[in-house]
Amino acid sequence: MQNTKERSLGELFSELSRETSTLVRQEVHLAKVEMSEKASEIGKHVSTLVIGGAIAYAGLLAILAAAIIALAEILPDWAAALVVGLVAAGLGYFMLQQAMSALKNVDMKPRETIESLKEDKEWIQEQTS
Repeated sequence: MQNTKERSLGELFSELSRETSTLVRQEVHLAKVEMSEKASEIGKHVSTLVIGGAIAYAGLLAILAAAIIALAEILPDWAAALVVGLVAAGLGYFMLQQAMSALKNVDMKPRETIESLKEDKEWIQEQTS
């Protein structure tokens, strides 16, 4: 490659254009990869939420029936159903809150891309000054 002093202004701008184009493509690729990773993490939490909800529901139905029948031996039927329903609802609420809390903690900002873009901006400013 020629010494910078020997190259024309057109050659320098042409090289800067090529390097900037490559840099932009690399940044777009980085952003895609980073957002894909974040979407995958969210998918894991959502699937845990759905599976947890389905299991809780199926188990809840069986346990509710058994518990209501058992409590109906010592309480009126309506009271047995109410007690069992409140306990089951509380447990389900706890599980849903755990999953929602995990989803809220997922950071969706593409931090690596943002940092890399800042570095690229500095590099471009150095090249053009």
